Amino acid sequence: MADRRLYLCIGLRPNLEEIVRAAVAGGVDVVQLREKVAEAVPIMRAAEGLKAICVTADVPFFVNDRVDVAYAIGADGVHLGQADVPPAIAREILGDEVLIGRSTHVPEELEVALSEPVDYLSAGPVEATPTKPGRPGTGLDYLRFATSRSPLPVFVTGGVAPDRIAALAAAGATHFVVVRYIADAPDPEAAARELRLAIDREMPRG
Repeated sequence: MADRRLYLCIGLRPNLEEIVRAAVAGGVDVVQLREKVAEAVPIMRAAEGLKAICVTADVPFFVNDRVDVAYAIGADGVHLGQADVPPAIAREILGDEVLIGRSTHVPEELEVALSEPVDYLSAGPVEATPTKPGRPGTGLDYLRFATSRSPLPVFVTGGVAPDRIAALAAAGATHFVVVRYIADAPDPEAAARELRLAIDREMPRG
């Protein structure tokens, strides 16, 4: 995950595959299906469709929370929140080849996560966001702490938009999770491309 920069997190919605296909064309290089409400079967059906798109584009595909769905469809990875199945159990179920991500919001959670069998972490949301109702923003101080402390890739969440990339990068961010800026855009490919250009300006590849 170290060379992946722009991570789209998206839930079930009309035109889901069309949005994801466009986002990948615009520069998204990780995709996660994050669905908190639906039952397993519709999540599985959607995940199978998105996985096919991602396989063709050589983009890792993750399922949020649902270790069972990740296992059933052969996802590249699963992303786990603090209230989800512990990563050690997910690792037992999914095996060593599947990637595991872990959400963190405070230093104590990050310290625990660094002892768990995970491949990357997320930090945030830096700004409060409707996708995580009731959770306050962590601010840039936590991002600075997480990126300076973690040997694993840290993906920043919350408020990721082109005009925020420079400030997030200055606080240590090199990996970015986006939800609404792409998912709700009238032109998801253009939105993804704009974000990707902003990221590449801050972190040009040698």
